[in-house]
Amino acid sequence: MKTSVSPSIDRIELMQTFVRIVEAGSLSAAAVQLGTTQPTVSRRLQTLERLLGLRLLQRSTHGMTLTSDGERCYAHAKELGATWDAMEADLRGAHDEPRGTLRVLVPHAFGQDQMVAPLTDYLRRYPEASVEWLLQDRHADFIAEGLDCAIQVGAVNDPDVVAILLAEVPRIVVAAPSLLPNGTPPDEVKALETLPWVALNMYYRDEVVLTRGADGIGHRFPIRPRMSTDSLYALRAAMLDGVGAGITSAWVVADDLRQGRLRHVAPQWRAASLPLYLIYPYARYYPAKLRAFIDMMRAAMPTMAGVAPALTRR
Repeated sequence: MKTSVSPSIDRIELMQTFVRIVEAGSLSAAAVQLGTTQPTVSRRLQTLERLLGLRLLQRSTHGMTLTSDGERCYAHAKELGATWDAMEADLRGAHDEPRGTLRVLVPHAFGQDQMVAPLTDYLRRYPEASVEWLLQDRHADFIAEGLDCAIQVGAVNDPDVVAILLAEVPRIVVAAPSLLPNGTPPDEVKALETLPWVALNMYYRDEVVLTRGADGIGHRFPIRPRMSTDSLYALRAAMLDGVGAGITSAWVVADDLRQGRLRHVAPQWRAASLPLYLIYPYARYYPAKLRAFIDMMRAAMPTMAGVAPALTRR
């Protein structure tokens, strides 16, 4: 027999909390993503279990697992949540005001530099919206982290996401004047093979591949980096200190080139540009806060300093 539960309880909220617990993997992680406390999440779970008269989760010191009833409840809750969101979208209309917190994962360097201007524009335009701006150089885990969308530099291989190509990031070879004979950058690509190198290990480690812009001819050669890093800013600092030549996004060193702290080496040769994507999971319904952010990024990115209009990619 089911325990009596107050009719004033928000059953949608209970279902949404249960889905978040399952997808986050713990009550504490769900509480963080929902912006509430672990005791509140625990109470909602207990209330839902009393309401249904079922045990949904088995908890122990080693973690938690879904019961067979919990698995069925999770499937129904996901379906109900999607239906509820679709109904809200239909009733409110396509042009409802963006509100609530948007969680966005962005590349560390790009997210604290080039993207701050369109972000602040978004916040000024939509005062009911806020943004959690997460700076991490890794692929997004939308479910575990409760992310709405992500900006990704490089190819997108996840078939479960929508990927919008926003722009291309040109990459060039640069070096400190102290590293070059008489401080003069060579024009010939063969001369690059004799220089010491630093590497950005997300994109190149032990080989450099360049293309000549005039005719598309390629040239590749092996390197033994004096230093490798996963940080664009650490790479820049090493190049400024004369540790080695390196390949970097053009926008990162634009001021250094203007001030003469770095030199553009073999300027007719470039590494392949990196695609810049906005990605988000497939869903039946996208809230206004996400739709507005997507529209703003599509408009702002191609005109941003240091990037180029997107090329067609497969």
